[in-house]
Amino acid sequence: MINYVNANEFLDQSERIPVIDVRTPKEYCQGHVPGAINLPLFSDEERVVTGTLYKNSGRETSVIRGLEFTGPKLAGFVKQMHSLISGKELLIYCWRGGMRSESMAWLFDLAGFQVSLLVGGYQAYRRAIRVFLTNPMKILILGGNTGSGKTRILKALAESGEQVVDLEGVAGHKGSVYGGLGMPGQPTTEQFENDVHYALRKFNLANHVWMEDESRSIGSVNIPGVLFDQMNQAPMIRVETEREGRIDRLVEEYSVFGAEAIKEQTGRIAEKLGGANLKVIHEALDKGDFHAVVRLVLDYYDKSYEHAISRRKGREIHSLPLTGNDTRLHAMILLGYLDSIQPCQFMSYGNSLS
Repeated sequence: MINYVNANEFLDQSERIPVIDVRTPKEYCQGHVPGAINLPLFSDEERVVTGTLYKNSGRETSVIRGLEFTGPKLAGFVKQMHSLISGKELLIYCWRGGMRSESMAWLFDLAGFQVSLLVGGYQAYRRAIRVFLTNPMKILILGGNTGSGKTRILKALAESGEQVVDLEGVAGHKGSVYGGLGMPGQPTTEQFENDVHYALRKFNLANHVWMEDESRSIGSVNIPGVLFDQMNQAPMIRVETEREGRIDRLVEEYSVFGAEAIKEQTGRIAEKLGGANLKVIHEALDKGDFHAVVRLVLDYYDKSYEHAISRRKGREIHSLPLTGNDTRLHAMILLGYLDSIQPCQFMSYGNSLS
């Protein structure tokens, strides 16, 4: 017997039951439920053929062609499912919760699996995400100039039990022009939204959630508008660290990629740096002097960050000086500083922080 569930029930069950996405590989790559296994009923090409037939010749012709495509695959699907999951329960979805997921649900039910089907399919899941992100959140923004170690501090906060969403980690990009170096590649903006939602839904939104100060775009992906609006209105603790320490940290992080990679990425901001500075940077890279490079590039990023901060009028910004390079200590100092701030002074959407 096939069980039909709504998006929220589906997501709750996905914490313990395997999720099967039966859409095409192209659809899956564009965006999918995090953790879902792609077991496509049709290939990308077959989907185009059946869709064109449906449009031009009607449902019956399209269904018959679809059966011709899928008939020889049915036994293979069942064998794959047995190899992919160890239990008998599974969750299935397609684009709209229509023929593709219904067909696969029928097949796996027949094969003895306990199948739950997402009503409304992936579209319903995406609608649920958009609704979820409108919920008021007690966001805390960790700010600071480039090289302040914000990502490391966020990691330490998470390890201490704080609720943290590493937006740059989810985006697969560190934000700056060099942010893609050493990263595995970026998801689509749609998948980024799915992954951010997946992280947030595990949290108690009655308590504060830490995020790093970001622009709307992180590399090629965009933060959802409703979430970005909340981030812009959220209070910020801006960590202030010594400039030389920031330079050392950035050299350690980026020099491993080599001079040519740094040259290539620096070329993307050549106009903003100016021809004279770019020449000095190239000469320094040829000598392997990464400290000189970082000093010049940091001048540009510091000015850009100060300009961005100055535009955020009305936001509470609390400055916190930090010394040394002990990330765990910095996280503990940050939490102690947060405790010292009176709840009535540190507000988010009219609610005091827990």
